[in-house]
Amino acid sequence: MTLSRATGLLCLASASALACAQAPTIHVETHLVTLTFTVRDAGGKLVPSMNAGDFSVYEDGVPQSISIFAHESDLPLHLGLLVDASSSQDRFIRQHLQDIQKFLGSVLEPRDNVFALCFGDHLRIAAPPTSEPATVIDGIERYNKQSRSFPELDADDTRDGGTALYDAIVAGTTHELSAHSDGRKALILFTDGEENSSGHDEIDAIASAQDTDALVYAIRYTQLHRGKLSADNRHGIAALHHFAEQTGGRDFDALNSDVAEDFREIGDELRSLYVIGYYSTNKEHDGTFRKVVIVPRADGLNVRAKSGYYAK
Repeated sequence: MTLSRATGLLCLASASALACAQAPTIHVETHLVTLTFTVRDAGGKLVPSMNAGDFSVYEDGVPQSISIFAHESDLPLHLGLLVDASSSQDRFIRQHLQDIQKFLGSVLEPRDNVFALCFGDHLRIAAPPTSEPATVIDGIERYNKQSRSFPELDADDTRDGGTALYDAIVAGTTHELSAHSDGRKALILFTDGEENSSGHDEIDAIASAQDTDALVYAIRYTQLHRGKLSADNRHGIAALHHFAEQTGGRDFDALNSDVAEDFREIGDELRSLYVIGYYSTNKEHDGTFRKVVIVPRADGLNVRAKSGYYAK
């Protein structure tokens, strides 16, 4: 190589390096928001075979462009059973177990998995994720006999004697459901909804479920006092309805409904969920709550989805 050619190549490399150094760095902000939802007609029946063009999406009132849309019925389910083992549910322990057997028999398929978390003033995994209903039932039965032998999640001595429903929801989503990126996720609560000792509050619990895109279904067992609702009863009922409403799930009164039919409805819904996704026009990650509304273009249809998300 001649000296002049080498010098020319050196100059070309230097110029290229200088151009690269001077070129601006482009940072692309992506803020993908996904929601799972169900669609029912005016008669309450699930509506299949809808397309992205059948919906409009608004975030805080601002129209969004749909980037992802899917409706698949053969995806696996990732389920968490949160079973209230506090003193207010003592008389319902056997009914919990019977109803959980019905639920698993009605909903669970071999490709699905489910875990059981029992809670009172401690949060303990009675059954790790499994596709075997018998394993779950056995775990809950053994928990009822000797709870302290089970592993504890998020230990907190300040909960002594209380009911930590909100902490159970946060633990169930963060320790278990958040690990799954595929399929459909849901928490099934077997409780009266009463809460008195969580370190997290109701907003934390709802946000945790929304962040994980997990629906909350509540099966409520309310023990009346002299045939009447107490203040705690009313608060528990309202809390469970609010959890379901904010996450796209539903709540049921186990003592005054056909739970077998309720479980069939839950199973049908979980197999009939739509998924919609969009890149938010609001690029700020400021931690504020963004209200999201999915609007069907056709009349007479009802969409149930989570109410929004926190922009973290």
